[in-house]
Amino acid sequence: MADDYYQILGVSRTASADEIKKAFRKLARQYHPDVNPGNKAAEEKFKQLNAAFEVLSDERKRKLYDEFGDEAAKFGFDEKKATQYRAYKAAQAAGGGMPFGGAGGGADFDLGDILGDIFNRSRGGGGGGVDFGEIFGRAAGGRGDGPTPGEDITASLTLSFGEALTGIERSISLQRPGRCQRCQGSGQVGTPTTCATCGGSGRIRRGSGILGMAGGACPTCHGSGRAAPPCPSCQATGVVDETARLTVKIPAGVQTGSKVRLAGQGAAGMHGGPPGDLYIETQVAEHPLVRREGDDLYLDLPVTVTEAMLGAEVRVPTFQGEVTVKVPPGSQSGRRMRLRGRGAPSLKGGPSGDLYLTLQVKVPEHPSSEARKAAEALASAYQTDVRGSLQL
Repeated sequence: MADDYYQILGVSRTASADEIKKAFRKLARQYHPDVNPGNKAAEEKFKQLNAAFEVLSDERKRKLYDEFGDEAAKFGFDEKKATQYRAYKAAQAAGGGMPFGGAGGGADFDLGDILGDIFNRSRGGGGGGVDFGEIFGRAAGGRGDGPTPGEDITASLTLSFGEALTGIERSISLQRPGRCQRCQGSGQVGTPTTCATCGGSGRIRRGSGILGMAGGACPTCHGSGRAAPPCPSCQATGVVDETARLTVKIPAGVQTGSKVRLAGQGAAGMHGGPPGDLYIETQVAEHPLVRREGDDLYLDLPVTVTEAMLGAEVRVPTFQGEVTVKVPPGSQSGRRMRLRGRGAPSLKGGPSGDLYLTLQVKVPEHPSSEARKAAEALASAYQTDVRGSLQL
């Protein structure tokens, strides 16, 4: 995303975690799709806010974003490889360059062996080389030893409380590494010929002379012994960045942190490898009246003094539609009533949860003179002190 995440949330780069959270909540309420139905600009702004908050609210992700910028926020960013690349650049700057033979007339040097020495020392390990392409991966244009499976992707989707309970079908768009259409993911175009790098053997050799030894698969033909010209559209990786538009079916009953898997919709694999999966992680907004615990829901139900005292049938809204509830005579505030199966659906296939109603007896806020007289007459109906049992 080209826009700075701090600017999107309207906070400084030194903002605290609480300041970031407050800014997000304020703007999320303003641009939420439920508040702006049909407003595409508000919907896009809401997506940007979620993307910015997902990074800046996570201490580790925020640190990487501050150091590496937009690259750290992209799908497929590899923190380990980026750190190794930073160490390599620092070592290169300190050493003033890397030797590749010539002046001493000695043996050939393999860049992987040289970098391996640097990285093994930094990790405290022993000797041995490393694969340059494996270290830098796609970010450095490296080409692996063969088809590489794509990475899994996790994206966040914010839902209203009602949408989470009833389920919803939502169209989303996301940036991801996609399959190159020009080379169909192979990384090569044209007619394959004998590989010039390995001479058709499919293997490469590290070092030279008596110390030479067989290496891994040829990085040009990936072990096949035949290669075509590299694809210019994807720099021979078989992968290009793309904007994907998908329709996601969110099942009824999800909660914050629930994940919906879309098989094969993750990052494309390099050099023809299979794609990864896409995981949609749901974020459910709070409801002003209903509280959820597991699959059970809790709602305060206001009733009049008359309804509580004499009993009544009252209409109660649920997420499955209105129902009629019988309030028993003599009910007090705090009395709990259960509606079986009117809670949240179970994601595990079991029975739905229950809806618990907590009665709240409400007196008139602005009683008339007649109501006051009725209340005074009602006082004589109390046969005991209602606070007589209060002891501390």
